[in-house]
Amino acid sequence: MKVVEIYTDGACKGNPGIGGWGALLRYGGHEREIFGGEKLTTNNRMELLAAIRALEALKQPCKVQLHTDSRYVQKGISEWIEAWKIRNWYTAGKKPVKNEDLWKLLDQLAQQHDIEWFWVRGHSGHDDNERADQLANRGIELVAVEDTAASR
Repeated sequence: MKVVEIYTDGACKGNPGIGGWGALLRYGGHEREIFGGEKLTTNNRMELLAAIRALEALKQPCKVQLHTDSRYVQKGISEWIEAWKIRNWYTAGKKPVKNEDLWKLLDQLAQQHDIEWFWVRGHSGHDDNERADQLANRGIELVAVEDTAASR
């Protein structure tokens, strides 16, 4: 089974606001960078979307080491999601789980792979996390450029 390293990040200018996501995928000596964004979103949605888009990019089941600087993503998928499913997508506080649509998609994708979820401290000089952050910001720029072009 292929071992793939993934570094993901999400970013938002305003929360909600224009958001971007980015991911660096590494297998063997190969690297792939992906990024995108949305016009009106939240930072947490972009963090989730970064992981989702990275896993969607895999063409076959893999052993994945996924690194995120989002405790929300790392703890959500590793610790909280099973209880959310048992409670029919409600939190312990009896409130609907935010971003349920993305959590369901991430859960579905995660089940196709053997994934270890790692949290890394953001903006602390970790080269691969910094690259993912740059990609997320490119996603924001892409949306901002498209938005400017559309308003002309």
